[in-house]
Amino acid sequence: MIDRRIAAGAAALALAGLVAPTLPSYPLTLLTQAAIVAILAMSLDVLLGYTGLPSLGHAAYFGIAAYAVGILATETQVGFIGCLLAGVLLATAAAALFGLLAIRATGVYFLMITLALGMVVWGLAFRWVSMTKGDNGITGVPRPELGLPWNLAAPLPFFYFALVATVLAWAALGVLVRSPFGLSLKGIRESETRMRALGYNVWLHKYLSFVISGLFAGFSGVLWAWYNGFVSPVDVQLVTSVEALLMVALGGPGTLAGPALGAASIVFLKNFVSVYTKRWLLILGAVYIGVILFAPRGVLGAFRRGR
Repeated sequence: MIDRRIAAGAAALALAGLVAPTLPSYPLTLLTQAAIVAILAMSLDVLLGYTGLPSLGHAAYFGIAAYAVGILATETQVGFIGCLLAGVLLATAAAALFGLLAIRATGVYFLMITLALGMVVWGLAFRWVSMTKGDNGITGVPRPELGLPWNLAAPLPFFYFALVATVLAWAALGVLVRSPFGLSLKGIRESETRMRALGYNVWLHKYLSFVISGLFAGFSGVLWAWYNGFVSPVDVQLVTSVEALLMVALGGPGTLAGPALGAASIVFLKNFVSVYTKRWLLILGAVYIGVILFAPRGVLGAFRRGR
């Protein structure tokens, strides 16, 4: 079954790569968005789907990395490697710090702490005008130069760049969740008491899961800053965290392919529905309610149960 899922995911990625040159610019930008946001959704799935820890502050690490790239690329003209390392390391450091506070709580208290920590980051992004430019955001973030014949400023080369980054993140997370560490996270999700009785350090496993999740969210934020060319408090607000949570729930928690599928669905649904109505958030909410009622394990979970 695992081999089939890997084959299906690889086929979907290969199909996207083959179809991309034939697409107009707008669908191609949506595919690029979906590839980048899929990394954010998969990173949250490490917490929600594999460890059983729902978070409402995941946009904080996404936004911290994006702001790091925006500030370094526009203020000091730091290159590709410097921006990538700075964004990922700052997001990981923030997750390591916040994890010390959040992992002490469980259940709804964990959810509220992550929400509060995410709002702190949003407040800093909104009020620290000298650093973040406040509500105006940071504009003119240049795309990286890799020294290759292809210019990433063009939509198609950047799509392939984002697609390769998504494949690498998917492969790394796939190795993680199938490792003994990943299996222990599943055990903690099912029964913390039993895992403690077996001698596992439950707190340490949950903490490492929190930090790793923040690392990959930061990686997604770096790509987003390069793609969008603009960073603002919108990237760290609550709606961004809720959308990531919805992606995981829609696709299927506990399966890396599920959040990626959910990310693509939300990106395309949001952009196409918003053309026809300004109340697209109500439609997204209705979709979320329908999934919870009729497919609590997500689309992939319902598909497997139907089979």
